[in-house]
Amino acid sequence: MAMSSALTDLYRYPIVQAPMAGGASCPQLAATVSEAGGLGFLAAGYKTPEAMYEEIKQLRGLTGRHFGVNLFMPQPSNADTAAVGAYRARLTGEAAWYETPLGDPDAGTDDAYDAKLAVLLDNPVPVVSFTFGCPTRAVLDAFAQAGTRTIVTVTSPVEAQTAQWAGADAVCVQGVEAGGHQGTYSNDPAVDGMGAGLGLLSLITLVREYVQIPIIAAGGIMRGSQIASALAAGAAAAQLGTAFLVCPESGANALHKQAMTDPLFGRTELTRAFSGRPARGLVNRFMREHGPHAPAAYPQLHHMTSGLRKAAAKAGDPQGMALWAGQGHRLARELPAARLVETLAVELDATRSELGLQAQRGAVS
Repeated sequence: MAMSSALTDLYRYPIVQAPMAGGASCPQLAATVSEAGGLGFLAAGYKTPEAMYEEIKQLRGLTGRHFGVNLFMPQPSNADTAAVGAYRARLTGEAAWYETPLGDPDAGTDDAYDAKLAVLLDNPVPVVSFTFGCPTRAVLDAFAQAGTRTIVTVTSPVEAQTAQWAGADAVCVQGVEAGGHQGTYSNDPAVDGMGAGLGLLSLITLVREYVQIPIIAAGGIMRGSQIASALAAGAAAAQLGTAFLVCPESGANALHKQAMTDPLFGRTELTRAFSGRPARGLVNRFMREHGPHAPAAYPQLHHMTSGLRKAAAKAGDPQGMALWAGQGHRLARELPAARLVETLAVELDATRSELGLQAQRGAVS
């Protein structure tokens, strides 16, 4: 209970809407989730500091409840330039097909991190989370002094311990089932072998052995019964992305939403094809053709393929888009976000009640 108390005043229900970079996590979605009793999130990744600030202002105009903003950590400039060049040559056919130039792989690796920190420290928000690494203690202390709670995304017990040592208020424990990018601290195939991540329930249990700060569970969660399982394993709350992606308030492309339950896209895989970092998405033509050849080069490949993905969406071609999705994508429900939060809360309560009754029966027998 002590571990959970650092977060419980942020929401009525232990339901966090994942920050999904690329447009899905817009102010309307985050505000609706927070108003319904969950914790809504904005995704600042790939946005300018000015755009992030404007979205925060919009969100504050829609709700007075708690919300969060997610930042991407700066990445090392150590990509293999020869490998990036070879991948660029491989994509020339895609550029011709979609009639759009390939992006500049050297467009930057820090995602305007320092400028975004400055905005968030000058205009504090309730929660800030971090992905692709752990901030310094100085940064986390500065947010603490500003009254902002901090969460660091982790994919291993060691990463969680690092976050605790640095002063994070909580960790978002991301299982390998999660859609979108794996939030690993490094992007080294020799260390983070593709698909070598741990399943969520095992990861929660392991992390509990390493840290005393609250855990938010993320990875493939689509039903209230799964939230109950995560809480029973030791999490304080559950974070859902794919489940909210199909809501009408989500800013995700309509083709992306439709693909979640389209029989044509029956499974997900981890791939570096679109960004150079492991990310889980629906298997499509682009992933099949280029995934095996994509080097570990993030955000270089993200910059290179950004125009291709936008052109594919404009052309109505989901086979060229990054269709990020968790393993539970076939369970997606096209409900308004508030209705989804309420439904998940009812399912969570029902599961807890059923488990309680079963425990009572076992004790009596």
